[in-house]
Amino acid sequence: MSKKNYRFDNATAYMMLTPIVVLLTIFVVIPFIYAVRVSFYDWSFYQDSVFVGMRNFTNVLTDDLFLKSVGVGLKFAILVVPAQMVLAFLFAHVIKGMGSKLAGFVKTAIYIPTIISGIIASIIFVFIFDYSAGIANYVIGLFGAEPQAWLAEVRTALASIALPAVWLGFGLTTLIMLAGLLDIPESYYEAADLEGAGSFAKMRFITLPLMRNVILFLLVTGFTGALQQFELPLIMTNGGPLNETTTPNLYIFNHFRNDVLVGNSIASALLLFVVLGSISAVIFKVLNSEKAVDG
Repeated sequence: MSKKNYRFDNATAYMMLTPIVVLLTIFVVIPFIYAVRVSFYDWSFYQDSVFVGMRNFTNVLTDDLFLKSVGVGLKFAILVVPAQMVLAFLFAHVIKGMGSKLAGFVKTAIYIPTIISGIIASIIFVFIFDYSAGIANYVIGLFGAEPQAWLAEVRTALASIALPAVWLGFGLTTLIMLAGLLDIPESYYEAADLEGAGSFAKMRFITLPLMRNVILFLLVTGFTGALQQFELPLIMTNGGPLNETTTPNLYIFNHFRNDVLVGNSIASALLLFVVLGSISAVIFKVLNSEKAVDG
């Protein structure tokens, strides 16, 4: 390649990148830098800001409710992400074995919950878990069980908001899993059949290793998304009972809504950013993602 063509290609690349870089700078980089600055102040819409150093971060880190909200977020993610991925993996296998017309219909059907608003889903499941007239209590009543206050009891509240979260993300997770399965060459399975490998062996030595990057993506996006869940606990339980469903974003929202000074809320958000980054780094480290090489 001549130097002239090389420079032209570089200029074209820079020109194509400029819009997204400008947008990221305006809507991500500058607000992030400003948020970091505000976190060191007692900042308010109604009075002059006062520099307080690390006090906002100290207040958040010594607030038991913030630490509890992070724990709730982690428990919520552990309830949602593994269940969602296992179900999606199994259902993706089922779709893979279907005919093209039926598979197309099923893929469309399972994707529908993904486009439903979290608020709408919350309202639907509030009716499902209603103590007096909910479907959940009707079903367990058929087996002679007593009605449960699903959203008002400590032992069931978090699991009750985890169920709609699994439902909302199941369709998209399944389609991504299916794309990963379809990307694996059938010749690998044929070779395994010739060697007498069973279904479990093929899954362990072919499917899972070749889907490692897909699994990594779903784990990172799943855990970070679940930790940032907001609509479900807000609408279904408002963080109760006894703050057992107060996720980090709901904690931040409550402080922003109730506190005159917003430095605490900004500091909480930045600390949550650190938590999310740390979890993502751990997942990357554990899975040790590599590009699969054919052949």
